[in-house]
Amino acid sequence: MNQTWVQLAYLAAAVCFILALKGLSSPKFARRGNWLGAIGATVAVVATLLAEPLDHMPLILVAIAIGTALGVPAARRVAMTAMPQLVALFNGVGGAAAAIVAIVEFAATGQDESLGILAASSFTVLVGSVSFSGSVITFLKLQGMVTSRPIVFPGMQVLLPLTAVAAVALGVAVLPTRSMGLVLALAAVSLLLGVLFVLPVGGADVPIVISLLNAFTGLTVAASGFVLDNVLLLVAGTLVGASGTLLTRLMAQAMGRPLTGTLFGAFSGSSTLGGGTASDRPVKSLGPADVAVMLGYADKVVIVPGYGLAVAQAQGTLKELVDLLGEKGIDVSYGIHPVAGRMPGHMNVLLAEASVPYEQLKEMDEVNPELPTTDVVLVVGANDVVNPAARLPGTPISGMPIINVDQAQSVVFLKRSMRPGFAGIENELLYDDKTQLLFGDAKDSLAKTVTALKAL
Repeated sequence: MNQTWVQLAYLAAAVCFILALKGLSSPKFARRGNWLGAIGATVAVVATLLAEPLDHMPLILVAIAIGTALGVPAARRVAMTAMPQLVALFNGVGGAAAAIVAIVEFAATGQDESLGILAASSFTVLVGSVSFSGSVITFLKLQGMVTSRPIVFPGMQVLLPLTAVAAVALGVAVLPTRSMGLVLALAAVSLLLGVLFVLPVGGADVPIVISLLNAFTGLTVAASGFVLDNVLLLVAGTLVGASGTLLTRLMAQAMGRPLTGTLFGAFSGSSTLGGGTASDRPVKSLGPADVAVMLGYADKVVIVPGYGLAVAQAQGTLKELVDLLGEKGIDVSYGIHPVAGRMPGHMNVLLAEASVPYEQLKEMDEVNPELPTTDVVLVVGANDVVNPAARLPGTPISGMPIINVDQAQSVVFLKRSMRPGFAGIENELLYDDKTQLLFGDAKDSLAKTVTALKAL
């Protein structure tokens, strides 16, 4: 294939990646952005395969076929509740692939490469290995296979920095020695570093770490582009690294504390913990018919969705309820917290699955000023993002911006039980005089409320 056409194809793919990121910045255009990213990746792969004769082409095609056979069913069958786990795994695979490519490239040409290329290879092995093992731990935490609580053991405060120093030292030692043994040792120590890096992180903070590890993977891909002399890898990796870094900062700000507190807070006891036990204090409860009356005679209603909505797969039933309220002339909107669910945009995507109009979705800063004039707030599966404890000092979520649900005239909480959320602390809003709880599966509770509302 003519090299001019190859470069033009790479340019087209890079433009697709940029437009994809732009589209993914808004729920309204996210689907289009996803398609543009997929088209760009396809163009890049095809152009690379046609650019020049490649050794072991049958093996390459077999690898592509295996990856497709595994990736497509996994992406199509995964539930929205498990999407963060899938993102973590796919991100880890990307980091591992970059590290393996760097190791193979070093084995083939390491003795003849310049110091610059060796440094890029060493960096790719280190960061790619950290990204892989760290992503595996985030997957295990989100999947419930490892406790969501921070895992800290005696001596970890010393072992973690020593492992980081050892990894950097091995990476530097590779440059003058050009030793394959040191490269493999670097990969092993970096894998350990990734595990130690993520273990102290609490469940509610894992999505932030996923975003950070995604940025790491982007940087390794960019470094791989330098090693392989491939401009498109350099561009794509830089885009992922930059966007992942910005997203990490935004998520940390949404949680109301510095990134260092997220990553190392467990050592000082200030991290966001998982688990927790329920209180035995009394609360006010009501039935679906009571909720229907409250909603049916309100003038303004705000829905605040959370991870429990995704678990119950109740987004379709919720939309039916909102449509019924709209037919009665009631002003209804959705208040979306930046970190509601398990990752940014989780609620937006979930509601888009139910064809909720984009215009009904309001971000936290937009909906908060409206809450004092709201008759009823219906909280469906959210917890920490509406917890007034964020305004108090000394709690795991202190300083986190929240949706000010307690400023509304009345609050209805849909909960399966009184168990605390990811932060592991009680939600004082549950015991507020204006709050009433509807216990049960969210989908079932909403369906009964819809039936009762139709009968009004």
